[in-house]
Amino acid sequence: MGDRVTVHLRDYREETGRYDAVVSVEMIEAVGGEYWPTYFAMVDRSLVPGGRFGLQTITMPHDRMPAGAAGYTWIHKYIFPGGLIPSVRAIEETVRDHTALRVEASREFGPDYAETLRRWRERFLARWDEVAGLGFDDTFRRMWEFYLAYSEAGFRVGYLGVKQFALVK
Repeated sequence: MGDRVTVHLRDYREETGRYDAVVSVEMIEAVGGEYWPTYFAMVDRSLVPGGRFGLQTITMPHDRMPAGAAGYTWIHKYIFPGGLIPSVRAIEETVRDHTALRVEASREFGPDYAETLRRWRERFLARWDEVAGLGFDDTFRRMWEFYLAYSEAGFRVGYLGVKQFALVK
């Protein structure tokens, strides 16, 4: 059987280990759509037979993905350069076409995530003096506050979602 618990902080494309389980929490958005097949194939290669993959990702409706891929927004410039928020369909199709993994279960919780973002923003602003003491300036504060509020709004209106997938090899 694979390693029981191992944490690696290197480029996913360099991974050579074999594991019982892999977990990815909101990383796929930063990978970029053109690299999703490589990413999922690496997870597939890394799992032993019967291995499990837990994936949590921000999602958007499939029909909006082309605009997200073609645009260059504030988020692309400052938060996720080269990134793309996937749709559930894009994930399912990429997994189907490039891996031996199969989706066993999934769960959506976008509205709950909106509340999480609201609380993060409140706590960030309430502790701003501590953050500033670490060397962050007002430009950073405004950018981070905007990012959290912008994201919260996206989840509240359903433009964004959050989905957890349980996949098995």
